[in-house]
Amino acid sequence: MPVVFRYKSFRFFFYSNEGNPPEDMHIHVRSGFGEAKFWLTPTVYLADSSGLDARTLRELRDLIADNLSLIERAWNEHFS
Repeated sequence: MPVVFRYKSFRFFFYSNEGNPPEDMHIHVRSGFGEAKFWLTPTVYLADSSGLDARTLRELRDLIADNLSLIERAWNEHFS
């Protein structure tokens, strides 16, 4: 499970086995408070979450959008 980056108590990562066939590009976010999954295309949007409030989810979405190039590069390197 490659970690792409960390922010505060959050870890942004991919699972190495993302389904068969592989799912579209997305990122998982986890902390001791909860977790979420965000799809990256056509725009960054929430797929699922548990334990995180709306304000935190908006902050995470915006952070993912700001780091989209880094995430896309890491995804392509890991899954190609």
